[in-house]
Amino acid sequence: MARIKDVAAYAGVSVATVSRVLNSNPSVTAETRDRVYAAMTALNYRPNAVARSLRTEATRTLGLIIGDILNPFFTELARAVEDEAREAGYTVVIGNADERADQQDHYVRTLLEQRVDGLLICPTAEVTPLVEELAGGDLPLVFLDRTLPGMEVPSVRVDGTGAITELVAHLRALGHLRVAFVSGPGTLSTGRERTEAFLAAASANGLDVPAEYVRVGDFRAGSGQALTSALLDLPEPPEVIFLGDNLMALGALDEIRKRGLRVPDDIALASFDDVPWFAHTHPPITAISQPTAELGRRAVRVILGRLRGEPAESVVLPAVLTVRESCGEAGRVAL
Repeated sequence: MARIKDVAAYAGVSVATVSRVLNSNPSVTAETRDRVYAAMTALNYRPNAVARSLRTEATRTLGLIIGDILNPFFTELARAVEDEAREAGYTVVIGNADERADQQDHYVRTLLEQRVDGLLICPTAEVTPLVEELAGGDLPLVFLDRTLPGMEVPSVRVDGTGAITELVAHLRALGHLRVAFVSGPGTLSTGRERTEAFLAAASANGLDVPAEYVRVGDFRAGSGQALTSALLDLPEPPEVIFLGDNLMALGALDEIRKRGLRVPDDIALASFDDVPWFAHTHPPITAISQPTAELGRRAVRVILGRLRGEPAESVVLPAVLTVRESCGEAGRVAL
């Protein structure tokens, strides 16, 4: 098995430099970091961070790594995890991965060094060697909101298929035929699942969805605005835009306002991920809500069960459609 000094020799750097790369030290240049990672791959070196985390006694702390702290979904999720853990006598230490695999790994290492009793992770798209190692170790691990292919890790997530199917049927009943979808990244399980559910529901309802009506965003407002602009600029723009999360819906609203268009008279709008302010826009926005608080609470219960030696079981909760006025319902108010 390759050792850290073997990686250093192969990359032509010092052992200290390899250590800095492993700990995501910002002082290392991108070129050097790439050389070290290339050496690790060539030598099949796997940093044994999990082994370094072995502890002799419980700390009654849990680690939580979320995708994006600015997303209201993750903010509510973190609050629910913290509340449930506190009631059980645990403290939660939170890390914001900012949807970056390197940032996620940085927090994994940091939390392991703090000897947390278990980890809850909303994984980024990339399967890193560190997360693979963690999944195969003894430290209790639960994936939250998302899953990673080929990894036997218990997860607590939401299935939006039924609610998306209901939404598309609702749009068809209102007479909409041209429906576009702005998804999250296909590299994330949530992005893939919502896209597959939308396309299946569209087909079941006899809707033709041309390729240009399906756009891939990044679950952030900027992509929602840019992709809404691209859809509205099509020779035959859609009648409805369904956004794959609340932040992209916010970006879509910004673009619609910028163009002086009205919802739902000029363009109808729907969103995955309901948030409180959707009920207070004019018109209120039709949205699919996730049981976010319950998601966080159940995740804590699963990981505490693992700490007690109980079998690891995944949990799937259903999403729910809330119909409002943004798709053309009676009594609508123009935006």
